[in-house]
This record gives sequence, structure tokens and C-alpha cells, in this order.
Amino acid sequence: MISIPLFLDDSHPCSYLDKRNAQFAYVHPDFELNTDIYSALIEQGFRRSGNYTYQPQCASCTACISTKLSVQDFKPSRQQRRVLKKNKDIQVNIKPAIFDEQHFSLYQHYLSSRHADGVMENSTKEDYMAFFGSHWCSSYFVEFLIEEELAGVAVIDHLSTGLSAVYTFFDPKFSSRSLGVYAVLWQIEHAKSLQLDNLYLGYWVEGCQKMAYKTNYQPLQGLIEQQWQDI
Repeated sequence: MISIPLFLDDSHPCSYLDKRNAQFAYVHPDFELNTDIYSALIEQGFRRSGNYTYQPQCASCTACISTKLSVQDFKPSRQQRRVLKKNKDIQVNIKPAIFDEQHFSLYQHYLSSRHADGVMENSTKEDYMAFFGSHWCSSYFVEFLIEEELAGVAVIDHLSTGLSAVYTFFDPKFSSRSLGVYAVLWQIEHAKSLQLDNLYLGYWVEGCQKMAYKTNYQPLQGLIEQQWQDI
């Protein structure tokens, strides 16, 4: 058994629920992480942001529920099948998780359109790679191209226990394509092709509208009271 040192950050306003404070436990940066250790940590409700791995440790709230989807048991809904049909012409390229100017320009355009005035809206190149990159995790950037034009990018971690959906951004002019949905469906199929069991979808927060989409992928499980249970 490995002992992993943690530290708590300061309490700060919650990004998901109004009038609540949040606090996170982080793996100490002096501890040497790798993909196998992170695979075990994500099963215990941790999540990666750049090189930092964290877990909510809020004193009076347990709303953040870590989620995973059993890809072998997933059956797309009628709406999801329509999204797959609508995007059957998409070309997919898997790229290493290194800085790409075209990706970064698309990311900036996405933020200015979808998350104006958000904390990430004025991200620099350094912020971008600090958010998505990692020197210890096996990650890649997946390009979605429509008629050879870059339409979206999904950032994915490849773990021993499954794939982890880190983030997806896309060109707003392709909003009718539902590329966020398509990216999740592609990751499900990719995990199957790699004979992996799970797709980790991050935290689901009941009452937070921007997290509500995760329950559209079933059978979804959440880590509740240290047990994976159906949501």
C-alpha cells in the first residue's frame, strides 16, 4: 500500500453552486505521480487538472459526485444515435498532448463565445498547457475535422482503468452538430476498441445545470459514500 501525502487549499467560493464555499485536497506536488497511481486515485474520486490531482473536501457539502460510465453496457439513446448519424462525416485525428497553435486559437474562440467573463477567458498559452498538459499522465488531444476544417478538440487521459474525459472545446459555428455529445460518444467507442471498462466523466453536481448532461449517458455510476452506485 502506498501512502500519498495530501494538503488542503483555502476555502473559496464554489464554481458550481451559488452561496457555497469549496475546498480541495491535493496530492502534494513533491509526490511522484504516474498513470497507474492516478488510475487508482480516479477510482477513489480524484481528478486531474494539469499536473495537480485533487478531490473535493468541502466541510458542509458533498454535492460533487465523481462519475464513470461502463462503456460495454452503454446503449445510445435515440437522440444520441441522431448525433452519431449527423456526424458520420467527421474525420478524427489523435495527436500527442503538446501545444498546438491551431488548437489554442480554437480554445480561445470557444471560451470567448461560451464562457465570456469566466476565469479561463483570458488564458495564455502557458495557462492552456498548465490546464490540459501533464508530464506524468498518458494523455492525447483528439481532433474532430469537418471537411478538413478543425471543428473541435477533446482532451483525454488514457488510464489503466479506462479513459478520462478531461475537456472538450469546439467551434461555436458547428453548434448544430452537438459536438460535445459526439465527443463523449466517440470516447465511449474508443474505450471499447481499447478493451477498457470505463469512461470517467468527472464530477456531477445535482442542481448545477452545466453538469446535468452527464446523466444522459447510462448506466452512469457515482462515487457516493465511497461506493460506486447507480445515478
